[in-house]
Amino acid sequence: MDRRHFIKLTAISGTTAALTACGNPENQIIRFIPEDDLVPGVATWKPSICPLCAAGCGVIARVMEGDAEVFRNGKPGVIRMGLVKKLEGNPDDAISQGKLCPRGQAAIQVTYHPDRLDQPKKRSGERGGGQFADISWDEAIKELVGQLDALVAANDQASLAFLAKPRRGRRLELVADLLQRFGAKPPVTYELFSDEVLRRANSQSFGAHQLATVDLENAHYVISFGADFLGTWNSAVAQSVAYGRMRQAGPGARPKFVHVDARLTQTAANADEFVACKPGTEGLLAMAMAAVLNKTAGAGDYAPAKVAEKTGVPVEKIERLAREFAANGPSVAIVGGAPLAHTNAAFHAHAVNTLNLAANALNQSGGFSFVPQATQAATRPLTEILDAAPKLLLIDDVNPVFASPASWKVAEALKRVPFIVSFGSFVDETSALADLILPDHSFLESWVEAAPESGSAKAAPSKFGPVMRPLYDTRSTPDVLLDVSRKLAKPIAPALPNTFEEYLSAPTPEVRLKPDATSAPMARLKPDATSASMTWTEPQFDGDAAQYPYHFLPFASQALYDGSLAHLPWLQEMPDPMSSAMWCSWVEINEIKAGELGIEMGDLIEVTSTQGSVRAHAFLNPGIAPDAVAMPVGQGHTNFTRYASNRGVNPIAILAPATIAETGTLAWSATRVKIAKVGGPDKDGLILFGGATRERPDWTHGRGDEH
Repeated sequence: MDRRHFIKLTAISGTTAALTACGNPENQIIRFIPEDDLVPGVATWKPSICPLCAAGCGVIARVMEGDAEVFRNGKPGVIRMGLVKKLEGNPDDAISQGKLCPRGQAAIQVTYHPDRLDQPKKRSGERGGGQFADISWDEAIKELVGQLDALVAANDQASLAFLAKPRRGRRLELVADLLQRFGAKPPVTYELFSDEVLRRANSQSFGAHQLATVDLENAHYVISFGADFLGTWNSAVAQSVAYGRMRQAGPGARPKFVHVDARLTQTAANADEFVACKPGTEGLLAMAMAAVLNKTAGAGDYAPAKVAEKTGVPVEKIERLAREFAANGPSVAIVGGAPLAHTNAAFHAHAVNTLNLAANALNQSGGFSFVPQATQAATRPLTEILDAAPKLLLIDDVNPVFASPASWKVAEALKRVPFIVSFGSFVDETSALADLILPDHSFLESWVEAAPESGSAKAAPSKFGPVMRPLYDTRSTPDVLLDVSRKLAKPIAPALPNTFEEYLSAPTPEVRLKPDATSAPMARLKPDATSASMTWTEPQFDGDAAQYPYHFLPFASQALYDGSLAHLPWLQEMPDPMSSAMWCSWVEINEIKAGELGIEMGDLIEVTSTQGSVRAHAFLNPGIAPDAVAMPVGQGHTNFTRYASNRGVNPIAILAPATIAETGTLAWSATRVKIAKVGGPDKDGLILFGGATRERPDWTHGRGDEH
């Protein structure tokens, strides 16, 4: 199937959106705006912001007149209107700089998805069963207002909770404002691949509770500790653009890039040198390098000889990396991914900050800096509503039932909530538990805004109006919240604007960023000010090493990320950059270790932790450590549109409930597993686009076995 045929319009099947999986979606064409039905003419380009990750990339949408199937007041019809045909990076945006990642390209399918909810729904069956009946907006808002009025009448406003992603911006700010006026606690946020431990370390080291912008373009030496910064970590588009410019230096001046990890990621495959390091010890390597730079490497816990024993990285290599880091400045170190998901993640974050301080990389060309940010709304962790169920829960664009370990029992906790309202555009594992669904506009139909915390040396706040009129009988969630607040028996927001558009334009109590604001100078801390606040502790892994010999490395999928994008068929169809797999789950195993175990490509493997097991087909990978196995996150949904439901397995489910003590976030690298071959290859099990991983890192260091 070629791409042109892949995106052709299906029949009117989308008029009755299916709420669960049906048929074989990889063999179906995808509902889209038909090129043949577009009215000939000149296209217009309108700006917007990609919502699929926290980077806040600016996009431009190509809009042409066409006939669109729409829903108004619960009835289908056809009208002529401006329709978005294509998304591209916005050349005027400081983050995307005219570029866009595959996820951003596929964001258009959020609007035209055939399983998108077209109007408000009310639960009509057993909770979690996914059975809903259509209701009008008047009925839906009356229901929600009644629930809120009941809390006020009982003087129990604290029993209202709001659950969302921890995105920076004025949408969450509005929610926090409304909750405070109502008398409820701050919003609850949850994100599987959280960088909160790095933000906290940056706050303690540099006074900035945010992710840094790394000046890759002007760096001469870059060392990454696990950060897939060209694929899925932080502001990947901006970082890829800057990395490309860094690599364009002429012969003899080419900057060096070193990657430290236990698995060859897309970013690691671009490195000049790959350093295999035992999981959970990456910060020790950074501290040893800093000790060499500070000429204090002869003694202490971070002497290269002692660090070599822990990390498996030879003394000579540690000292050489440190000398290169010092001699080829400007140098900068980055940390992200698995090192920030161990139980001792705070140590790794502080250690890399210490290395950067030793190299004097803060606020230097080729180093890193922090963009000034407005104060962010206070939030609460997910555990607060798991431990004590609220009486009324509002859920906005987050799916913790899928994206949390089964041992957390999130679904069971949500079932104890008397009334749940979801603002989702699709039914997923979490919104299926809702009593009421009030579907949001897509980002192309809404006012959108972003205040990226990273990706540009200058602050780049932006806001844009709708690109096209709504297709369905949906409403902007911020507008719904403002509307509901005015209809309460005791209105809570008489001073708030009527719409989110007005809210974005209204002045706020604190001075927000101006587009031309530059990075504010940061207080320079002494290296020992950081190191003094941390102590090396051994990482804790769930599962006895004798019974569970492999480190389990779930990783963010280049296409599906944390599973929230699995419903977009273009991304299901996109081959993984390292394995070429698509439409499936797989287990990455070191190819030599697999040979020892009698495992061949495509064999069915059972991966077992103390928390349970999943089965997927083997992908033999020379780019993973022999004592580790890895699985992509994203598949394994039980209820998330026709394209994602009942496809593959969810590796998050078997993770141990280990957390990072400093932040309470999930330590998703702290699980050990065992593997067993339970079947042979299946022609539909491992779907590869073609090829295999050719890079073959050296695993001889500190691994026991020579591979």
